[in-house]
Amino acid sequence: MTDTVVITFPYSRKEAERIAAFLGADVVDYTSDIFPAVFATKKRIIALMSMGIVVRKIALLLEDKWKDPAVVVISPDCRYAIPVLGGHHGANALAKELSGVGLQPVITTATESRGRDSVETLAELTGTDVITRDSTRQVNAAILEKDIPVHAVQGPSIVIAGPDVSILVRKGEYSVGIGCRKDVDQDEVTAAIDKALEESDIVEENVLVYSTTVKKMHEAGLVGAVSARSGNLIFLDDDTINAQAAPSPSRASRIGLLGVAEPCALATSKRKELVAPKKVYGRVTIAIAH
Repeated sequence: MTDTVVITFPYSRKEAERIAAFLGADVVDYTSDIFPAVFATKKRIIALMSMGIVVRKIALLLEDKWKDPAVVVISPDCRYAIPVLGGHHGANALAKELSGVGLQPVITTATESRGRDSVETLAELTGTDVITRDSTRQVNAAILEKDIPVHAVQGPSIVIAGPDVSILVRKGEYSVGIGCRKDVDQDEVTAAIDKALEESDIVEENVLVYSTTVKKMHEAGLVGAVSARSGNLIFLDDDTINAQAAPSPSRASRIGLLGVAEPCALATSKRKELVAPKKVYGRVTIAIAH
């Protein structure tokens, strides 16, 4: 099994198998329930059929552009590869890859169709992930009008960015939210992170980012613990934290926040799902989301 599938009607099976062999993909025959089945298991879906069929079948399955698979339609005459869903999230790249079997990619995303790379494309090219995902709409719109500067920041460092700044960091699956008492020391934070990751069976290399409130910016123990493990530490403002739906009650209301560990983990995560609700380790509180 691979993360790519080609869906076809029986009369197009030969062409589908040729394309699948080139990509190292699976081939499945079209049925009325095939799209719901592959949406849950595949990252890249190729449909060798009319676009109308595909649009009708995937319409009710769409959830979020960061979660949905990339979908490319190949015209029944096997001339065109058309990204229908997730152009910035793999579909454009897949359509271009299909030019290797003689198909002509038809790219319609505004940035790429004008010869410019989107934020998501730059992340893919640099092997990074976008943390501030809501920013991509504003940044991609600006890319259409002018050259947008890219600043490479070497750590240890602190970056304070507005809502229209896209932050790209090393790839990972999990976001670790951290709350702590005043003047906590580095060893306490390190021990808490290590224990939380161990209990959730998560290796450090799979951590996307560590995050906390901007109110903890001057906590040397917290900053030092994340810096020592070469992690990305993001400080979130009050509005960003309070916009999250943290499920557990918190004493952070005393400082005007709904919480710290859980909302920070959720705000910087990809899927906005808690995998480890907040837990207190001495003077440090940890929550993990993905």
